[in-house]
Amino acid sequence: MTIDYKHKIEHSQVYDVAKKTPLEFQPNLSARIHNRVLLKREDMQPVFSFKLRGAYNKMASLASDVLKRGVIAASAGNHAQGVALAAKKLKCRAIIVMPTTTPAIKVNAVKARGAEVVLFGDSYSDAYVKALELEKSEQLTFVHPYDDPEVIAGQGTIAMEILNAHPEPIEAIFCCVGGGGLLAGIAAYVKAVRPEIKVIGVEAKDAEAMTESFKQGKRVMLEQVGLFADGAAVKQVGEHTFALAQQFVDEMIVVDNDAICAAIKDVFEDTRSILEPAGALATAGLKEYAKRHGLTDKTLIGIASGANMNFDRLRFIAERAEVGEKREAVLAVTIPEQAGAFKAFCRLLGERNITEFNYRYSDPKFAHIFVGVAIADPAESAKLVSDLQAQGLPTLDLSDNEVAKLHLRHLVGGHAPQAKNEVVFRFEFPEKPGALMKFLDTMGHDWNISLFHYRNHGADFGRVLVGMQVPPNDMKAFSAFLDNLGYPHWDETHNPAYKLFLA
Repeated sequence: MTIDYKHKIEHSQVYDVAKKTPLEFQPNLSARIHNRVLLKREDMQPVFSFKLRGAYNKMASLASDVLKRGVIAASAGNHAQGVALAAKKLKCRAIIVMPTTTPAIKVNAVKARGAEVVLFGDSYSDAYVKALELEKSEQLTFVHPYDDPEVIAGQGTIAMEILNAHPEPIEAIFCCVGGGGLLAGIAAYVKAVRPEIKVIGVEAKDAEAMTESFKQGKRVMLEQVGLFADGAAVKQVGEHTFALAQQFVDEMIVVDNDAICAAIKDVFEDTRSILEPAGALATAGLKEYAKRHGLTDKTLIGIASGANMNFDRLRFIAERAEVGEKREAVLAVTIPEQAGAFKAFCRLLGERNITEFNYRYSDPKFAHIFVGVAIADPAESAKLVSDLQAQGLPTLDLSDNEVAKLHLRHLVGGHAPQAKNEVVFRFEFPEKPGALMKFLDTMGHDWNISLFHYRNHGADFGRVLVGMQVPPNDMKAFSAFLDNLGYPHWDETHNPAYKLFLA
């Protein structure tokens, strides 16, 4: 039976707990991208996220005897808080299964709303399996974070509010995408009421389950997902959400972490509010879409979907925002190792501000310097590289080099000729006790660790750069070690930045 989502959305029971959030004009961002940008401020909900709409609508639709037995959910973040708040309002029992890696701030927020928390497993998938077990044994009702018609309808009330608040022409509405509940609800309503408005989904790079599913015409299961935008890090979109997205969504946009950081800064500059990475996805996608399609003087609306940010992550975001907005170029420049060379190099930069400079003596003839330079636009970066090379200074643009931005800027210190047979890998470790010991125990061989860099960014995972001395005849065993370890990893042995500064 076909579901009439327009009717379902218009009769959703969300306003006992949710509020109609403002649709706010963003003057600074609008001026910079030459379009009229408005944000739907779902970060202003009582749980700082849109998720309570769908959770409450689902739970309020349950029969009284079913509700009396209680509900259960699996979540590491915003859905958990939505279910907990809804249960408090409806006076029913709620159990939330959360991964053991969940930051304490999120666990405490759920407990504070009266829900019972069960910590289980290392990932959402582990927590989900445990929740299904408890659903049966405790005779509870599972509240899915996205793949449920009642949840989808609850999220769709956002679109109803947008269209009621803005009867003037709208070019496109942008939604972050994890499992697809928000996108499906908004798209279903918009296309039923004002089909001329485009609905665009936005995903984080390395977590583009909906984009890949669109390409293949079926739901795709990703092997692993990038965790920076953890609120939207889902390996497979829902059945209901995918069917609705196929029918109603106009386009998918994928953005990288730097673009997300830049979007967080954009929103802060206009609102003085700080969105979480998933909450800023729509803004990042909106900017990319306007650039890609050469839009000017159009009305573009983004959903500011959440603001449950770990404070510690701001350090990483601040570092990357300028690069993401293309307002900083990160370069490796080779200059003569002689008196006055650095002064001559700075003179070539003109009035540009140096944002970072790293150097250590390692060669009597040449100096490899790692430098950040403030720029006005992306074209200036290419011109700067060209100008420096024209002056006989070999220059490499590292602005898109993940190893350089994450690790090398903190490691620049000279070469290690004694580190024979060195291989260099970038890993993502779970941010929990024992992650490093698992790495060392799994390694098991006598491979010497010749380089190690880790920096806490306040996320649920740690970014680590490791150099190991692995003889050529051990490479088969080394490949087996990587497979057994199971951590996301990238081979950076031939990364040009590593070659210049550390090899």
